[in-house]
Amino acid sequence: MLTIGGLVFLLACVFGSYIVSGGSLEPLIEAIPFEMWTIGGAALGTFIMSNSMHEVKHTLAGFGKIMKGAAFHKQDYVELLSVLYFFVRLASTKGAMALEPHIEKPDESAAFQKYPKILKNHHATAMICDYLRMVGMNADDPNQIEDVMARELKKTLAEELHGSHALQSMADGLPALGIVAAVLGVIKTMSHINEPPAVLGAMIGGALTGTFLGVLLAYGMVGPFAARMKTVVEEEAKFYEVIRAVLVAHLHGNAPQVSVETGRKMAPNEHMPSFQELETAVQNLQIA
Repeated sequence: MLTIGGLVFLLACVFGSYIVSGGSLEPLIEAIPFEMWTIGGAALGTFIMSNSMHEVKHTLAGFGKIMKGAAFHKQDYVELLSVLYFFVRLASTKGAMALEPHIEKPDESAAFQKYPKILKNHHATAMICDYLRMVGMNADDPNQIEDVMARELKKTLAEELHGSHALQSMADGLPALGIVAAVLGVIKTMSHINEPPAVLGAMIGGALTGTFLGVLLAYGMVGPFAARMKTVVEEEAKFYEVIRAVLVAHLHGNAPQVSVETGRKMAPNEHMPSFQELETAVQNLQIA
């Protein structure tokens, strides 16, 4: 919602100041459809040429992140830390083999069923189960596990950021595409050089609209969208860093309370539950 509000404010300032200063919208209204056809079509074409179909779909899906923001909030971090506390406590008290019913069939696990949003997050569920399974396979070197998890998270983050990079590349090219549209407008104007000044003036104004649109789309819309998508993706990545921090702390031999406290510190400050909130959540944890 904030993104939409910012966009409306931007357009109101740009076109409002133009109108108040005595500008006429008529030349823009006449020229914008054709200039947008040129600039927008060229931008879309270059975007498709430079990305695979999977990456195109991934980028388009990322617009939901731009509008809605990060998917995880304080309650989500409380639930994640609670279920991780249950697993590390279970492993500490009954051994790694006690985890097997939960990690082999997470859909049937009472621990995961208590937190359906985490169970629905296939990436988080798979990450928890995969690395707890490695612990059960005697891969209990905390440094080795931490290195593997760090590399996986880095790979995942790079893949998730591709949509942002694709939009930023489009933003970088839009001013040049605006110049292309403007040059075409000048060529069209020169072919009507015998027309009266009023006609030539309107045609030149239409040509300059291409440059205006290219710059506005680049720095006023697509560029900010790319930056917003990058911010949201990086914030959501902290959710998975919490998993890494808790499991690695557990492998280092820390008590379950210390392990989840280590993970709590990895949550974004805006959504990080307090020590008391997390302590209350784990004390009230009741899983069959």
